[in-house]
Amino acid sequence: MYTSENGYKIRKEKERGNEIKKLRKSKLKKCIGVLGILIALIIITGCVNNFGKFVITKNNVRAANKNEKTIETTKPSKKSDWKLILVNYQNKINSDTKIDVVQLKNGQAIDKRCYEELQQMMDDCRDEGLDPIICSSYRSHRKQKILYEQKIYDLLNEGYSQTKAKNEAATVVAIPGTSEHEIGLAVDIVDDNYQMLENEQENTPVQKWLMKNCWKYGFILRYPENKKKITGVIYEPWHYRYVGKTAAKEIMSKGICLEEYLDE
Repeated sequence: MYTSENGYKIRKEKERGNEIKKLRKSKLKKCIGVLGILIALIIITGCVNNFGKFVITKNNVRAANKNEKTIETTKPSKKSDWKLILVNYQNKINSDTKIDVVQLKNGQAIDKRCYEELQQMMDDCRDEGLDPIICSSYRSHRKQKILYEQKIYDLLNEGYSQTKAKNEAATVVAIPGTSEHEIGLAVDIVDDNYQMLENEQENTPVQKWLMKNCWKYGFILRYPENKKKITGVIYEPWHYRYVGKTAAKEIMSKGICLEEYLDE
């Protein structure tokens, strides 16, 4: 039986139900709002972190238009390049250094990796009507020791003391273990018409041509004039060392020695 009391209860229950629905909707809206803010923050953070990737510059636009690929490369260290190995009175040859030489026609030998350039240099020199001769090239450690001790002996006979003889000999014949000849990258070249290892060798047609053109084949005049304090070796206008075409061009054009080039 329906009474006013029952109607009042029903009405109250409906009102309460409506309030609950409104409260749920309000909570849902708040949740959606908070979730939206979180998503927005995540997106903004990602954009900030990756902003650099989307910066447009002339370079990357040009690369994109040409469908170019950017490849990062690193230049090899000078001191890790086999062509630029430094051997002098302060830098001895490592005991584990491997020497793979090829024999030349006159019984000399050189590291096979620079054989073609050496052969081309000699051929081109001869094509100019000149007569270059390789009088010394690769030497074993034993042979270097014999040459060094012989030089000391000669100086002792000239009146030098033991200490002075050793010091002076080292400026002419490298101490065993410190000679470029032992690594197969050095050659002594003279003019057939003047085969003396003296300063006058620089005036021969062969040396004039070599000093002007050796860099084209990757060789340098290893012991230039006025560089003794740096190299520890006297001026030798006959001693050429392979360093590769890039280094040779820079060294010869600047008038520096290998030590100075490696220190740059």
